[in-house]
Amino acid sequence: MENTKVTVIPNGPLMVEGTISVTKADGANEVKEQKSFLCRCGHSTNKPYCDGAHKKNNFVG
Repeated sequence: MENTKVTVIPNGPLMVEGTISVTKADGANEVKEQKSFLCRCGHSTNKPYCDGAHKKNNFVG
């Protein structure tokens, strides 16, 4: 069984390591393997994935 690991990056995204299935807001589903970075700040234009917008918006979390 493969483990999935989630790491909170200080003032940044969630780093997910392992295979995950992501269902987007429009219902589209995709499988991501290895590493994915999920937005926590809410400013990404590529949600649910991080696009680095947290840096421009001085996200603290």
